[in-house]
This record gives sequence, C-alpha cells and structure tokens, in this order.
Amino acid sequence: MHELTPFDAASFLIVMAAALGYLNHRTFKLPSTVGLTVMGTLASLLLVAYDRFVPSSTLTATFGRFLADIDFSQTLMDGMLSFLLFAGAMHVSWAHMRAGALPILVFSTIGVVLSTALVGFGFHALSGAVGIPVPLTWCLVFGALISPTDPVSVMAVMKRAAMPETLQATVAGESLFNDGIGVVVFTILIALATGTEPFTWSFALGHFAQEALGGGLLGLVVGGIGYAAMKSIDEYNIEAMISLAVVMGGYSLAMALHVSGPVAMAVAGLIIGNAGVTHAMSDLTRDYIIKFWALIDEVLNAVLFLLIGLEVIALDLQPGYLLLGVATILIVLVARMLSVGLPLVAMKRAIDMGPLAFPTLVWGGLRGGISIALALSLPASPIRSELLAATYIVVLFAVVVQGGSIARLIAAIQSRHPRISGAA
Repeated sequence: MHELTPFDAASFLIVMAAALGYLNHRTFKLPSTVGLTVMGTLASLLLVAYDRFVPSSTLTATFGRFLADIDFSQTLMDGMLSFLLFAGAMHVSWAHMRAGALPILVFSTIGVVLSTALVGFGFHALSGAVGIPVPLTWCLVFGALISPTDPVSVMAVMKRAAMPETLQATVAGESLFNDGIGVVVFTILIALATGTEPFTWSFALGHFAQEALGGGLLGLVVGGIGYAAMKSIDEYNIEAMISLAVVMGGYSLAMALHVSGPVAMAVAGLIIGNAGVTHAMSDLTRDYIIKFWALIDEVLNAVLFLLIGLEVIALDLQPGYLLLGVATILIVLVARMLSVGLPLVAMKRAIDMGPLAFPTLVWGGLRGGISIALALSLPASPIRSELLAATYIVVLFAVVVQGGSIARLIAAIQSRHPRISGAA
C-alpha cells in the first residue's frame, strides 16, 4: 500500500476543499467557512453511519488514520497558524485598533482569565450533574482552551459583517491577541493539571510574561526588520519573499525562544500591514503583496474549516458526551457575556463603544480551529474524550450558527439605530 506522504495529505485537502467549495458556491451558497465546515462534518458522519450499518467496513478507521497522520494540532499550531495570524493582522487598521486599544488589552487578558475561570467552574458543575464528572483542574484547562476567540473564524466573519471600523478593529484585535494569551494560559494550566509543575504564582506570572511580552517584543523586531528591508528596495517578488521570511522565520524563532508565536505574528502582521503597506511599498508592490496574502489566507482558511468538519471522526460519540457538549454551549456563551459585559461596564466612562459592541463581541466571539487543536493536544485519557467532544460541539455551534447569523444580527441592530454606519 502506498504510504501517505505530506504531499499526498496536502493534495487531498486542497482537492477536497476546492471541490466542496465549488459545490457550496454553486448549490448551497453558504458563507465559505460555514459551508466547508458543514460539508466536512456531514461527510464524516456519513462515514461513521456507513460503518455502523456495514460492520465489515473499515472506512472510518482508514480515514481516522489519515487524519491522525495529518495531526491537526501540529499542522495548525506549528504551521498554518503563523500564516493565518499574519495575514489577518495585515488587514487590521492600526489607527482604528489604537482607538480601541483599551478594550483590546482588557478583553485579551482579563477577559480570557475571567472566562477561563467561569467556564471551568461551570463545566465542573455541569459534568457532575450529567454523571460524568471531570476534575476541577481539567475543567479549568477546558476553560482555557475554549475561551480565546479564534482569529481565523472572527476575521472570516468580519469580512461579511458591516459595522463601525473601530469596533471591527477591536473585535479583530481582541481575537488576534487573546488567541496568544489563551495558549499561554492553557500551557500553564496543563502543566499544573498533569503535575509537571507545582502551582506557584511566580511560575504562572513568569511564564505568562515570558510568552506574551517576549512574543510581542519578537514581533516588533522581526516586523521591524522586514519593514526596513522592504523600504530599502522596490521589487515585489523579493518583498513577497521577505514577508514570507518574517512569518516562517519569526514563528520558528518564537518556538525556539519559548515565546508566543501567535502574539509575535499578530504584532509583525500589524507592522507590515500598516507601516509596511503605507511607507515601504510602491503601488505595484502593494497590490501584489495584498493579493498574495489574500490568496494564502483564502486557501488556508478553506483547508482549516474543512479539517474542522472532518475531525468529527476523532470524537467518541457517546450520548452522555454529546449531552455534555450541547449543554456546554450555554456555559460558554454566558461566560462570554460576563467576561465581555463586566469590562464594558467598567470602561464605559473611558470609552463608549455604542449599542453594537456587546452583542457583536458576544455573538461574534467565535471559537474555531485553535480550540480543537489544543483539545487534540491533550494527553490520552478518558477525560480527553469528554473534553474533545465538548470542544468540537461548541466550535461547530460557533462556526455554523454564530458565524452564519452574525451579519444578520448586526444588520438588525443597525436598523434600530440608524446613526450606526459601517464606515463610522
């Protein structure tokens, strides 16, 4: 039998994403992220159903081995994520983001920690109520992996939803940075849950500072080097390679230095997408660079959301786990409401973001591939199956239901408040 190679895996995913994307565009006309996730999920469920009705079939096992060879967690966290974060950050206006700097800082730090605690304690009570209790430390780990909003999912939604630009930049900026912060919090809690590190505030705060602040500093350095190199020449092919070098070299360096790669790429993307595009590129280069990264963003987005749909194969579809997952949706939404609402009330005197802010931040706070990747990275145990099922169900709800309806929600609010403009 032909051994699966990385090229085979990439070819299969690109072909399948292109075919299903074409089918969705011609037939269902769903938003691409929603369509690919739904069709990937349905394809996986059909495989599972076929194996249930045909006991001799090994399709699910064969496809499961294929997905295991791809290793979703490593593929996303150590590969795709660097490109997606950089591409997403390039399209965020620094001027509008600076206007929402305080909410971004609060939501991506205090908001993540608050949400982690709320989800963790709520999930602990819920798991006990449904008869499959999960230890509190692992519930907090779940809270950490499900709390950060996924920048890839959020940026895809932002493209379709008309809203004030400062609010749009705030939502996008929060998702870019709370992703990196969430991964840091997850790393600290997983070390405590597995017993590899005893809990001390010095360990937690030191690790947080090293990862988050170190990642931000590294992003400034590599983004600044890329900006300086681009400004000194005018050759779009080389400048495209420089942008690739910033992403690939910067992310690899972040891993080697044990600082946050996601934070580094968010910062570097903001530098290249704002200062670089404005001051370091000719009109021709600007056009090529923007289109180049738009293509990378679209291709990787398609593959990512297809993989999210296909990963249902990895689930243990026990009724208790499914019930736990569905009930967890409410806990995650309530935690999001509190972790966004309380800071908004506290900051109201400093910055009033208008009637769109709360519903947009809550319903537009989508969970996505990063949560699934973190869940798949958990060590093997019965608890892992429960947490993975709950994670997948929350993410599926976020991408399909929240992602598919956020534009209509924003339009409905804007119709009640005519002064709100998408260009405001």
